[in-house]
Amino acid sequence: MPPILSVAGLEKHYDSGLTALGGVDLEVRRGEIFALLGPNGAGKTTLISIICGTVTMTSGKVLVGGHDVVTDFRAARSIIGLVPQEIALDIFSTVWNTVVFSRGLFGRSPDPAYLEQILRDLSLWEKRNSKVIELSGGMKRRVMIAKALSHEPELLFLDEPTAGVDVNLRRDMWALVRRLRDKGVTIVLTTHYIEEAEDMADRVGVIEKGRILLVEDMTTLMEKLGKRRLTLVLQHPMAAIPPELAGWPLELQADGQQLLYTFDANAEGTGVPGLLKRLGELGIDFKDLDTERSSLEEIFISLLEPAR
Repeated sequence: MPPILSVAGLEKHYDSGLTALGGVDLEVRRGEIFALLGPNGAGKTTLISIICGTVTMTSGKVLVGGHDVVTDFRAARSIIGLVPQEIALDIFSTVWNTVVFSRGLFGRSPDPAYLEQILRDLSLWEKRNSKVIELSGGMKRRVMIAKALSHEPELLFLDEPTAGVDVNLRRDMWALVRRLRDKGVTIVLTTHYIEEAEDMADRVGVIEKGRILLVEDMTTLMEKLGKRRLTLVLQHPMAAIPPELAGWPLELQADGQQLLYTFDANAEGTGVPGLLKRLGELGIDFKDLDTERSSLEEIFISLLEPAR
């Protein structure tokens, strides 16, 4: 099945000399949740803006659902929903009129039942007759999401959708995203909450200085780049790591009461059994142990460091 989004050789240069995007190649599969991660100024919003037709590219080619965003922009735009970082609404319009008008802009026939369901999913139904100006910031963010979904897009962009919003909205929105994905909608999100990407995304892309550093399945990325940590709670505190353990990447913590071992589970010559055997040979006893893996945030930071 062809990808719903295909970006090839995408460049964006400004007259000031700034290169916002430098040769971006990217494909997003139909029906997946794709997380685009990168620091401020990395090019995330510029990339999304070009795909959605609000910023002009310098060179390259972008296809959405097989439609060129330049030569066939109407067809491409009709299957895109966008929730930008900034709240952009007619503050004197009601919630209901906002979503009805947005649906009509894309030439979709009226479907009150569909719009009602969106508003109910976003806890907006009771506010349908309220003017946007009367709503809280979190409610306005919900209206932005409803507006983006009003014309039943196949590809939904969420640009920092949970920045500065309350916990309830974040929970409701991710539940809605999962339901949309189950219905076949493709989701592309950027977020500073890396734990959200780790929890939600099927694949992740990392962008830095206008270039894609990596695109990988989430599980594969965690397996390839994630480290594991073993924490041993010692029976007797240690003042220093014995010379016999000098070849192991060990660290004392909690005033010598814990021994931390960081290792690559896929590398040869490492692993928990070998260390535990060696500790037993040295008569070092422990009363508890715990293992954990690196978080996506730690992997993300490690990927960016070589690029800087």
